[in-house]
Amino acid sequence: MGRWAEFVLHHRRWVMLFWALVVAVGIFASGKTTDRMTADFSLPGQPGSEAATKIVKEFGNGGDTSPFLLAVTMPEGQTVAGHEADVARAFAAVGTQVPGLRILDEANTGDQAAFRTTDGRTAYAMAFWPFDPHDASFSLPTDAMTKALVSATPPGATAGVTGLDALAAGDDQGGGAGVLAETMLGAIGALAVLLFVFASFMAFLPLVVAAVSILATFVMLLPLTYLTDVSFIVQFLVALVGLGVAIDYSLLLVTRWREERDHGRDNEEAVKVAMATAGHAVLFSGVTVAIGLLALIVLPVPFMRSVGLGGALIPVAAVFATLTLTPALLGGIGPRIDWPKIRHENTASRVWSGWARGIVHHRVLAAGTALVALLVLTGVFFGIKIGQSASDSLATNGPAYQTFQTLKGGGASTGNLTPIEVLTETSKAKDVAASLAKVEGIKSALVPTGPANNRSGHTVVVLIPNQETVNSKSIDVVKRVKVTADGTPGVLGVTGIGAAQIDFLKGVYGNFPLMLLVIALITYVLLVRAFRSLLLPLKAVLLNLISLAATYGLMVLFWQYGFGSDAVFGIQETGAITFWIPLMVFAFLFGLSMDYEVFILSRVREEYDKGRSTDAAVIEGIGRTGRLVTSAALILFLSFAALASGPGTDLKVMATGLGFGILLDATIVRSLLVPSLVSLFGDWNWYLPVGIARVLRVEPSYPHPKQDEPEPEPEPLAPVAV
Repeated sequence: MGRWAEFVLHHRRWVMLFWALVVAVGIFASGKTTDRMTADFSLPGQPGSEAATKIVKEFGNGGDTSPFLLAVTMPEGQTVAGHEADVARAFAAVGTQVPGLRILDEANTGDQAAFRTTDGRTAYAMAFWPFDPHDASFSLPTDAMTKALVSATPPGATAGVTGLDALAAGDDQGGGAGVLAETMLGAIGALAVLLFVFASFMAFLPLVVAAVSILATFVMLLPLTYLTDVSFIVQFLVALVGLGVAIDYSLLLVTRWREERDHGRDNEEAVKVAMATAGHAVLFSGVTVAIGLLALIVLPVPFMRSVGLGGALIPVAAVFATLTLTPALLGGIGPRIDWPKIRHENTASRVWSGWARGIVHHRVLAAGTALVALLVLTGVFFGIKIGQSASDSLATNGPAYQTFQTLKGGGASTGNLTPIEVLTETSKAKDVAASLAKVEGIKSALVPTGPANNRSGHTVVVLIPNQETVNSKSIDVVKRVKVTADGTPGVLGVTGIGAAQIDFLKGVYGNFPLMLLVIALITYVLLVRAFRSLLLPLKAVLLNLISLAATYGLMVLFWQYGFGSDAVFGIQETGAITFWIPLMVFAFLFGLSMDYEVFILSRVREEYDKGRSTDAAVIEGIGRTGRLVTSAALILFLSFAALASGPGTDLKVMATGLGFGILLDATIVRSLLVPSLVSLFGDWNWYLPVGIARVLRVEPSYPHPKQDEPEPEPEPLAPVAV
C-alpha cells in the first residue's frame, strides 16, 4: 500500500485525468445501463417456472404474473341480475381494446358464483396480461384497461381495476421519487454528517469520491448487461449503497490522513501512512463486501445472480476510487480544503475512550447484555413467514385500493388475486377441473371457453383458493393441488404466485447453507490474514451471523407484525417478508457490517503491535474509531433511508432491513460486544502459528510479553474531538 501511495502521488494528475474521463463516460453509460436492465424473476428448471414459460409461450400472458381484476358495480338498489349481457360486453371491450389479454368471467366460464359478490351488486373478471421482463420501458396496463372498461360500463354503474400489481403501485405509478432524487436525498444527509465529522470543506471530498465511484460502477455494469440480464434492483443499490460505501471508505482514509497531519507529518508522508494503515483496512473491507455479494452466484436464480455480480462491482469501484482518487486529491489540494480546521485528530476521542474504558472494566456485563438483546431478537426471527406482502399492506389509497375494498367488502375471496393456473390438455380440461376442485382450500375451478383461453389443444384451468397464497403459511393449498395434479391425467403443469414461492423456497433456500458456508470460509481466511489471528476472525464471522439473525427479527417485528410500518410508512403489517429480500439483506449486510469490524480491529491490532496490552489497545482503538464507525454507520443508514423512499413495499422492506442491520451492528455489536469480547479473550486474540502464517504469507503472531503501558500522548492545544 505504501508503494501504491507513492505511485499515485507521483502520477496524481494522470490519476485525476483518468477519473475525469470515467465521469464523462459514466454520465453517458448510466442512462443506457438502466435502460438495459430487466425485471425477470423466473426460476429456470423449477416446475412452476417451466409451466409458466409454456403458458406464456402458447397464450402470450399469465403464467408468472398475477391477474388484474376488472370490476363493474351496479348503482344502489340494483344487482347484476338482468344486466349480464351489458357487463359481459364491458369485459369483452377490455379484451378487444387492450392487446394480449386473456379474460375469464361469468360469460366464458358459466360460473356465476365465482364472479359475483355475495350482495349481487358487483361482477368481476380476471385479466391475465402479457409482461415482457426484458422491456425496461414497460409499464402496467392498468390505465388502458380502466379506460376501456369505463367506456363500456352500463349507465349508472361504476368500474375499476385492481390486483396485486395495481395495489403495489398504489396511487403513484410514476416510479416514486426516482433514483436520482433518492441519491440526492442520501447525499444531503451524508453531507450533514461529514460536516460534523470534519468541520471543514474537507466534508465535500468523500462526496466527490462517492459520485465518481457510482458513475464508475455504471461504466462497469454496461458491458455486463450485454453478457447477461441484470435486475433493475441493481440501479438502486449502485446509487445508494454505492454512495454510502464509497463515503465510508473515503471517510476512513481522510480521517487517518488528518490524524497523521496533526502528529506533525508533512502532507505526502501523511498520505503514505494513511494508505498503509487505513487504506489496508479499506482494501480488505471491500473484498469482504464483494465476497458476500458474489456468493449469490451459487443460487440457481438468474435475477439473484445478477444482483450478486452487479452488486459486487459497487465495493470494487468504491475501493479503487478511494485508493486512487482520494490520495491524489489529498496529495494535491488536501491541506487547502481542510479549512477552517476546527476539529483535530491528534488524540483519541475522550468520550469514546471513556466508553471503551467502561466496557473493558465491565466486560462481562456488557457482553451479557448485548448477547441477551441479540438472542431475543433472534428468537423473534424464528417466527418469520417467507412469501409476499399481503394485499392489505400494498396500498391505502388510489382507484385500485377502492376497487379492492369494494370486492372484499362484497365477499369476494382474496384468492382471486393469486389464482392457480393449471395447463391441461383441452380434451381433459373438465375432468381436471372436477378433480382439482375437490382439493381442500379450493373455492372454484374454472374452465374457460373461447380462442383466447384454448390454443394448440391446450387449456388453462384456473383454480381460485379460499385466500390469497402469499406466504409460506398460506401456500399449503398450492402444495395439495400440485400433489393431486401429479396423479391427474391431462395436466401439463401448475403455476402461479403460490407455485413460484414453492419453487423459490426449494431452489434458493435449499441452497442457502452452501452459500453461507462459501461466504463464511472465504471471509474467515481473509480476516485471518488481515488480523493475523485465528480467534478474532472466528468471533467476527459468528457475531455477523448473530447480528443478521437479530436484524431479521427486527424486520419481522416492524413489517410482518406491523410494529412500526404503519406509523412510519402508513403501511399495514405485511404478514410475510418477500421471499427474495432476506437473501438480499444477508448478502449486503454480511459484508457491509464486517467493514466496521475491520475498521475497529485493524486499529486495535495496530495499537497492540505498538506494545500496548490488550485492554489498552481496545481503549485506544475504540477511542480512535468510535466516532468514525458511528458516523459511517449513520451515513449508510441515511442512504438506506433514501432508498426506502422509493416506490413499492418490497423496496421499503429491503431498505429498512439494511438500515436496521447497520444500526444494530454499529451500536450493540461493535460498541458493546466487540470491545468486551476482545477484552475477555485477552492473549488468545493474538495467536497465528508459524505454519498457518506461512501458508497465508503473513508474519506469525503471538502475545507479546507483559510490559508497562506507553506514556500517554500530551494534551493537545487545539479543541479535542468528541
